Amino acid sequence: MDSLALSCLILLSLPLLPFLSAANIPLGSTLSSTSNNSSWISPSRDFAFGFRQLNNSSDLFLLAIWFNKIPERTIIWHANEDNHPVLAPRGSTLELTATGLLLKDPGGQAIWDEKPNKIVSDAAMLDTGNFVLIASGNHSDYAWQSFKSPTDTILPTQILDLGSVLVSRLTETNLSKGRFELHFSNGSLEFIPVAWPSRFQYKSYYTSNTSSANSSESGHQLVFNESADIYIVKNNGQIVQLPLWAQLSPRADHYFRATLDFDGVFAEYAHSKNSSTNQGWFPTRTLPDSMCTRLATDIGSGICGFNSYCSLQNGRPFCDCPPGYVLVDPNNRFRGCKPNFWQGFGPDDGSRNAQELYEIREFNNVDWPLGDYERLEPSNQTECEISCLQDCSCAVAIYDGNRCWKKKLPLSNGWLRDTEFSKVLFKVRKGDFPAFSDNSGSKKERGPLFLLGAFLLGGSILCNAFLLLAILIFFKWRRRKYENNVQDSTTSATNLRFFSYDELKDATDGFKEELGRGSFGIVYKGVLKTASGNAIAVKKLDRLAQEREREFKSEVSAIGRTHHKNLVQLLGFCDEALNRLLVYEFMGNGTLANLIFAIPKPDWNLRVRISLEIARGLVYLHEGCNVPIIHCDIKPQNILLDHYFSPKISDFGLSKLLLSDHSRTHTMIRGTRGYVAPEWLKNAPVSAKVDVYSFGVMLLEIICCRRSVEMELEEESRAILTDWAYDCYVEGRLDALIDSDEAAMADRSRLHKWLMIAMWCIQEDPSKRPTMKVVMQMLEGLLEVPNPPWSSSFSIAVTES
Repeated sequence: MDSLALSCLILLSLPLLPFLSAANIPLGSTLSSTSNNSSWISPSRDFAFGFRQLNNSSDLFLLAIWFNKIPERTIIWHANEDNHPVLAPRGSTLELTATGLLLKDPGGQAIWDEKPNKIVSDAAMLDTGNFVLIASGNHSDYAWQSFKSPTDTILPTQILDLGSVLVSRLTETNLSKGRFELHFSNGSLEFIPVAWPSRFQYKSYYTSNTSSANSSESGHQLVFNESADIYIVKNNGQIVQLPLWAQLSPRADHYFRATLDFDGVFAEYAHSKNSSTNQGWFPTRTLPDSMCTRLATDIGSGICGFNSYCSLQNGRPFCDCPPGYVLVDPNNRFRGCKPNFWQGFGPDDGSRNAQELYEIREFNNVDWPLGDYERLEPSNQTECEISCLQDCSCAVAIYDGNRCWKKKLPLSNGWLRDTEFSKVLFKVRKGDFPAFSDNSGSKKERGPLFLLGAFLLGGSILCNAFLLLAILIFFKWRRRKYENNVQDSTTSATNLRFFSYDELKDATDGFKEELGRGSFGIVYKGVLKTASGNAIAVKKLDRLAQEREREFKSEVSAIGRTHHKNLVQLLGFCDEALNRLLVYEFMGNGTLANLIFAIPKPDWNLRVRISLEIARGLVYLHEGCNVPIIHCDIKPQNILLDHYFSPKISDFGLSKLLLSDHSRTHTMIRGTRGYVAPEWLKNAPVSAKVDVYSFGVMLLEIICCRRSVEMELEEESRAILTDWAYDCYVEGRLDALIDSDEAAMADRSRLHKWLMIAMWCIQEDPSKRPTMKVVMQMLEGLLEVPNPPWSSSFSIAVTES
């Protein structure tokens, strides 16, 4: 072959190179759901198409596409019918034929098929994450592609045409159709809530407003480009950026995806391609803002379920229950709440009046704006309370100083206000009367007397013995029922679940997998033996009895009554014989220490977000709780990271509860070397400022990605981070302090300001330290940061601690 012919052949082959590099899958190829390893991989091995086991113990499989190189193996597409995932039993097969894809069960019956209108020649799993069926006779034409049939996620290079729809999951782990849809139709991007489990659509809660009567000015495509930017292209070629969607710097070293999450938020996520960073998905941008008030309509529950209320935490909605109410589904906070007491007059209430049975609990700064059925005006608070107590229909009253609105169940569209709001008066059952009873009052009163009479009148010894045994069993049952009621009352008061020791032993496989050792106990990983199969962390307290009891009660009372996205959630506890155990949500990405002290350093923007969220959690502890809480042991090891690398403050075993009218307390020294405030060493009264001090030290660690005390360093001047940070700050050597972190240096203004904030936090004199609320406002840029003073004796206190 001459050189001219060879050159022509190479030129003719160039259009085919993207397809040839995709390791095309020939007709007749099959996959089998016998294991998790049955898949077709993209050339870069970044993506895989194939069978994914529903969970480790299931015989059901999903046909899906996922990120193949990262530990999470995150699913980005799955086969579905009517927005329900297609589930294939073990032994099912997928075959690529000229007519498309055919999924059959082990018996050969068709479960699902994809039959495009064109004849298929082969298929390919592309490096973009797009699985394609290639049309016969034209390798540049796709007969079908996953990018044109999305589920809840889109990827860079993916384009949504008019008519495209994304449907959220039902929950974070349940792939069934959820409560939210993203529609790109009529020229606009719209987010629409639906009346689950039906598909009835409520009014949209976000629209891009890019439709127009003039077709050339209307939206034509939603583009997710290679630089991870998402925008709308109009028919005339004009590009429209999404509002509040800040520009991102291109990052070739990260994966990106955009997902309509189960909570209705459309979020873009990034994940480092370097698996050694131990860094999972983290959100870069979200849309829309103010989710708590977005869904307020005359019908429907709102973003959270009925009888619950929503608070916005880090841009995401968080649902909680008002006093006297508990979650309908403890594994799904968006399902709403229900009262844990009898509504109205029960069979055992007799002639008691409403004020004997019910009381009013005040719950402020939460609003349920809809559903008033009566308005009293003028009215004082006492009149408002009495009116609600005596009204069988009234569940809650809103009082604003002169007017009283009464509401009945179910409550809808509840949300936590940022500013002071009218008083919310909840009618709840008094603790003296049981919530429910299995028998009517007459039977309950007659039971023991009836049995005793039968015993006295019985004619035979055998009969008498039988009746005596029945009486003993009856009273034992009554006593156990009473104890259970007491336990249930304690549990409902803190919204926690009571676990038996055997239940937790079974969940942890005999306390087999140790996650870590915290104060007073060891933490084990477990899995709830329920339909949800949720992973949990079980803290088994193992110190002396007196310390164990104090620790146990402290953690239950401190954590059980806190509700914030940046605090670890206590799910329940075990208080059985000598066993004291606490059950927490499982945090999949370990501790902050594991992240920031690892090599290579985690992303600077991720560290910034984590710092802000920790500060918000501490502000809540200090100022947002009914009883202020001092944590007393803030450090990276006590900050846990969830699947999205959102930080949550954990380990309240050393927390100190303060009375609401006290700001300081005397207590024995608590905390960890390097993070302990100087006042601990002086046996002086301590306040929430000890947490401010510890946060300041930890903020320096997050900035510098090194430990606060490293005595083994050759340069003695660098051993104590607080001293080293000050020296670098005053000498202008920020690059040396952060070890030439390019991303941090590019954000030099923030870096400089945050170092100043950390120095304010670690002042030796607690009166000079700001409160955590002021710290948070300075971190967010809402307050200016003045030049901090410096105590020459500070380094001595740190070294000795």
